[in-house]
Amino acid sequence: MQLDATDHRILGVLQDDASLSNLDLARRAAVSAATCLRRVKRLRELGVIEQQVAILNPTLLGAGLIAIVEITLERQAAEALAAFQALAVARPEVQQCYQVSPGPDFVLVIQVPDMAAYHQLVQTFYGADSNVRNVKAFFSVHRAKFSPRLHLPAS
Repeated sequence: MQLDATDHRILGVLQDDASLSNLDLARRAAVSAATCLRRVKRLRELGVIEQQVAILNPTLLGAGLIAIVEITLERQAAEALAAFQALAVARPEVQQCYQVSPGPDFVLVIQVPDMAAYHQLVQTFYGADSNVRNVKAFFSVHRAKFSPRLHLPAS
């Protein structure tokens, strides 16, 4: 897949504000509206643009506890890994789920209202039949940076 400087400019502007009209996006990316529309359509079709979302303030919406959780499974056979992954990604509180190596088998980023909600959620993961051997949880006391933005090559 070949992306050029124009694609990178469009993507950079979209990362700042995906709610822009095509005309405003084209102006900020310094291309014509027709070119911009065609490029954005192509970027969506290629899967470069996965989705456009609003980023919400978790604290203002009552989801102020972030846990970064390392999970090591008892059994690491492919079906056991797939079963745990399916369990994790099905939960809306799990914002991110990574199968990692070396170290634990999974790292989860979980966002919940409070410790009681965290405790209730982890019962799903750590029950007797969950195949979980070890859990190490880290709780955020301060979020210094959060950005879903990707670094793009300079134009």
